[in-house]
Amino acid sequence: MKNNHTLLSATGILMLASPAMADTHNVDLLQFSIGYFDILDDKEAVNFRVEYRPDSQVFIDNLKPFIGAELTSEGTLWGGAGLLYDWNVAPEWYVTPSMGVGLYAQGSSDKDLGHPIEFRTQLEISYEFKEDNRVSLGFSHHSNAGLDDENPGTEILSLGFAFPF
Repeated sequence: MKNNHTLLSATGILMLASPAMADTHNVDLLQFSIGYFDILDDKEAVNFRVEYRPDSQVFIDNLKPFIGAELTSEGTLWGGAGLLYDWNVAPEWYVTPSMGVGLYAQGSSDKDLGHPIEFRTQLEISYEFKEDNRVSLGFSHHSNAGLDDENPGTEILSLGFAFPF
């Protein structure tokens, strides 16, 4: 569980990073991702994700909401919402930490995450092409954050493509 707290702390610190360094374009994004579900364990499956990221500021510049859903090749489903910080670290390069909460259904998978409420933290690095299209690499962690005695968590490594919407 120590790794879970480290990822959560790093995500929180990046989300509170200086708004002066965060100069993003003002567009809504629709992101599609494909990746490996449970990559650090032996129950790997293909993970498909879709997220809508509106260009709506929440409290501080570049802190934005997202809503999304994930489905695996074994029928697990996560649907949720949260906040992301879209941090422009260099021309065309972004670091985007996010935190969200949603509902999880195990489907036909052997991966029981212990509770229907699951939190997702993610760290994503992306490159923005002309026309605001992006390609990204993301690493996320799902956990019930101790809502249940059973809390195995899972990690997902994904490749994403975002398009103005």
